[in-house]
Amino acid sequence: MHYPKILFLDEPSLGLDTQTRRRIWDYILRLNREEKTTIVLTTHYMEEADYLCQRVAIIDFGKIVALDTPANLKNILGGDVISIEAVPSEKAFQVFQKISWVKKINQHNGIINLNCEQGEKKIPLLMKIDQKNLGFEIKSINLRKPTLEDVFLHFAGKTIRERELSQAEKNKAAIKRRFRR
Repeated sequence: MHYPKILFLDEPSLGLDTQTRRRIWDYILRLNREEKTTIVLTTHYMEEADYLCQRVAIIDFGKIVALDTPANLKNILGGDVISIEAVPSEKAFQVFQKISWVKKINQHNGIINLNCEQGEKKIPLLMKIDQKNLGFEIKSINLRKPTLEDVFLHFAGKTIRERELSQAEKNKAAIKRRFRR
């Protein structure tokens, strides 16, 4: 293969096993580094974008909604994510949302996610709150650094958008009306 100045790759590792995917990734990095080839890559795999890309664009509905380095994009989310399973989760959520160092809080499927700086130092503080017997019990805590997937979900949304859902419902209703005639 020749060595173009710009190479466009559309989902280069789609469906590959882990070993082959890693070999492709290493080849892409080597091509960029040694041949000075600019590579434009499309992917749905956020870990692939994080590993390979110096700049990432997140596209939603055909528009770029974020563009920066992977590190800067992850920093947008406001630090680490502490995921907490607590019983009852509603009571814990009420208590945790009053904590001054929590930048963002949300709850999904009974898991409370807190965004904060230096999460590893905040976990002992959360355990002290749990010990105050405020009407809930922490069952588990998990700490993780933000990922590009978190960034994507932040900008593009977590669920099917209401307008998409409502449009699908409109389409179903229109089809039913046609068959009734």
